[in-house]
Amino acid sequence: MSYQFPPDIGALVQHQLAAGYFTTEDEVLRAALEQLASEDEDVRAIQESIDMMEGGDEGRPLNEVVEELRKKYGIPSDA
Repeated sequence: MSYQFPPDIGALVQHQLAAGYFTTEDEVLRAALEQLASEDEDVRAIQESIDMMEGGDEGRPLNEVVEELRKKYGIPSDA
């Protein structure tokens, strides 16, 4: 399927295709949407932990959630 992207977005998509990361615009769009969904889940996990702490429920410690996300994204603990 072909999309009519704004010029700046089209350039980013073409860069991904030219670099060989993806072979179709569909693959680029799918990967971007999957990444957004993953990040949304991460934000919800952090917010749930904050809400639990503010509500007096210890639940899952925020530092545990943050450490899990650091590992997921390859961010050093000292960053």
